[in-house]
Amino acid sequence: MDAEIRSGRSPLKPLHDAADSGRRRRISLPRMHMRTSERKLLLLAVDLVIINAALTLAWMLGGKSPVAAQTLLSLYKWFITLTVVWGVCALFFDVYDLARAASTTQIVRSAGAAALVSVSVYILTPWFAPPLASRTLIFGFALLAWLGIVGWRVAYAQLFVQPWFKRRALVVGAGWAGRSLEEMLRVTPHDANPYRGTGYELVGFIDDNPTYAGASVGGVPVLGGRQALAPAVQSLQIDEVILAITHRHAIDSALFDDLLRCRELGVQVTPMAVIYERLNGRVPVDHVGRDLYAALPTGDNAYERFYLGLKRLFDGATGLLGLAALAVAAPVVALANALTAPGPLFYRQQRVGKGGRLFMVYKFRSMVPNAESQSGAVWAAANDSRITPVGKILRKTRLDELPQVINIVRGEMSLIGPRPERPEFVEDLAKTLPFYRARHAVRPGITGWAQVQYRYANSVEDSKIKLEYDLYYVKHVGALLDLRIILRTIQVMLLFKGQ
Repeated sequence: MDAEIRSGRSPLKPLHDAADSGRRRRISLPRMHMRTSERKLLLLAVDLVIINAALTLAWMLGGKSPVAAQTLLSLYKWFITLTVVWGVCALFFDVYDLARAASTTQIVRSAGAAALVSVSVYILTPWFAPPLASRTLIFGFALLAWLGIVGWRVAYAQLFVQPWFKRRALVVGAGWAGRSLEEMLRVTPHDANPYRGTGYELVGFIDDNPTYAGASVGGVPVLGGRQALAPAVQSLQIDEVILAITHRHAIDSALFDDLLRCRELGVQVTPMAVIYERLNGRVPVDHVGRDLYAALPTGDNAYERFYLGLKRLFDGATGLLGLAALAVAAPVVALANALTAPGPLFYRQQRVGKGGRLFMVYKFRSMVPNAESQSGAVWAAANDSRITPVGKILRKTRLDELPQVINIVRGEMSLIGPRPERPEFVEDLAKTLPFYRARHAVRPGITGWAQVQYRYANSVEDSKIKLEYDLYYVKHVGALLDLRIILRTIQVMLLFKGQ
């Protein structure tokens, strides 16, 4: 096949001609092959330069030299504080989501809000901020920060989604896993640039199944069987080969050799599950087969063990503070319930915790008394008729979960972790969903990655999606992820997005 390509008789030639034609129509720029992590790092680096430059310019517009006015240590204090404030606000508004960053409309709204909130919070920390004495300087700082951040993000949304910044990918496997990958990457199916924001440009599929010969997946052609893999990688300038085979440990030796050949050529070979996890924040339980390491942490991570110890101390402190808040909130909720839906203040229900142990979870009652006396155990619903007027407010603000600080103090729960499920559902879900019991490897939480990323689960399919988020948390537990969850939870509470 190499000889055919050299002589111009390659079966891939029509695709080459189309690619060459597309390249002739574009501005000739060096290709940067940007990975997902590199895109996020670029966004963060430029954001920090702009926000700190805006502060410097605002200070200098006041006619003062920062070096002469303060010591070098003080200057560090200003910029380090501003960097921390920006980081927290950026996570709160989720400005490093690549799909959002590729949308001009969304990013102007979220990045602009992050810039203005960062300036407002920063100005309210005077010991850590330079004395911008006049309102004009404060307004100038805010304006410079907003214009700089929004302008840069609009430029990114228009420029960095172009083909020369994308990684050209070839997918091995045009079956179920390959099609799921294509659908996941196709974030805007009717856009002229369907993979906008993902950082990938799907060039073709490779599959030995003869039924796929000459077919296409989402408009992306199947180029042939495994014999076409290495030649296609070389001739189509492929940056990454994505292995979309669920039971990849069972691939034959010939395909394995071809994949090694691609790696020898300097092309990255990545399992589909890794791409899915990286872009979605979920572990694709349907596409990891029985690979435990693809869905679970290795358990040999010193940082993780150290962090989990610190987290337990944090949970203890949070639980004690939560008990004080519960003492204040309980009389108010009790009075409101007594006036609108008389009944007990608390609702107790059996749940499954760490290691599969059963415990009683505490919540403020948000439904009419004995809500399941006739129906039995049923899925929660967003607009359940059994929810009381006060219960609607409690759920929208997530305050119905506040009594679970009792469970935290007792060591049954954590502030952050997978939500504990009822044993009636766990038995059925564990039979249907692979890896379901793996979520019991950590303490359940009042809030969690699945809770801030997805709605209430009211079906097996919803439970599968939430399980994918829960497994991602179990696999990647750490300070940054917990901070993101806390900030997103605050956002849900402030915007009344709870259910």
